[in-house]
Amino acid sequence: MSSLAFQGKGTAMASADRTDVFTNYADLSSVPSLRRLRDNTFVGQLRKAVPFEYVTVGGLDLEGYEFGRSLSIDTDMPPLFMETYFAEKMSPKDPLIIAGKTRKTAFTEEEACDLVSPPQRLLYLSRAHGIRNRILFPLCRRDAVYGAVCFSNARPFTQGEFEFLSLMAEPLHTAITKPLMDRFAASQLRLTKGELLCLKLASRGLTSEEIADESDYALETVNSYLKSAARKLGASNRVHAVAEAIGRRLID
Repeated sequence: MSSLAFQGKGTAMASADRTDVFTNYADLSSVPSLRRLRDNTFVGQLRKAVPFEYVTVGGLDLEGYEFGRSLSIDTDMPPLFMETYFAEKMSPKDPLIIAGKTRKTAFTEEEACDLVSPPQRLLYLSRAHGIRNRILFPLCRRDAVYGAVCFSNARPFTQGEFEFLSLMAEPLHTAITKPLMDRFAASQLRLTKGELLCLKLASRGLTSEEIADESDYALETVNSYLKSAARKLGASNRVHAVAEAIGRRLID
C-alpha cells in the first residue's frame, strides 16, 4: 500500500473508472482518499497477461505530492483489510512503505522485510485477508516519487512477470488516476485558462507572435502567461513547461 498524494479526509470507496464519478466533488481535497477499484478495463486486461490477486494504485502526478505526504489510493484489496490497515495506522510500520520512501526502483515484500521486520499485527492481518507476496513499483518524476503501484499474489511473481509489471506500472497508474487528473489537476496547480491555452498553442510549435495571433491575446500577455505557467509547473523554460503540461496530461 502506498500512503501518497493528497489530503483527503473521506474513507468511502468509489469506482475510479470514469471521470463523472468525481463530478459531485467541489475540489480535490473533498474526494474520498480511499477508493474502491471496480471493473477497470486496464486492470482486467493486465490480469489476463499476468495473473495477480490485488492491485493498489497510490499517488497523483502533481507538484509537491511526493511519497508519504498524504493519501490517495485506488485499490481492489479487501475493504475490511484496507479499513483496518489505516484505522490501526499500519502504514508507518509497513516495511514495504518504509522502503518505498527511499527507494526509486521496484522491490518485493521479501526484500523490504529483510531491512525492516514487519509488526505481528500486520502479519496477522495479511494472513487473515490473503494479502501475500506484494511487490511495489515506485513512480518518479525529476527524482521525486509521486506515486506507486503495488501488486500481490498467492504465489511469488516470476522474474518475467516482475519485469512485465514493471513496464506496465506507470501506464496503469496513468489510466487509474486520469479521471482525477482530468477534473482537478489544472485547478490544483491554479493554471488559468489563458495559461493552458498558451501552453497548448506552444505545444504545436507556435512562436509567441503566432500564439498572440491565434488567441487574440497581446504579445506581452502571451509571454506573461507562458512565464507564469512555467513557474507553476516548476519548469525552467517554455519547452520544459510544455513537456511538463503534456506529461501531466493538462494539455493534449
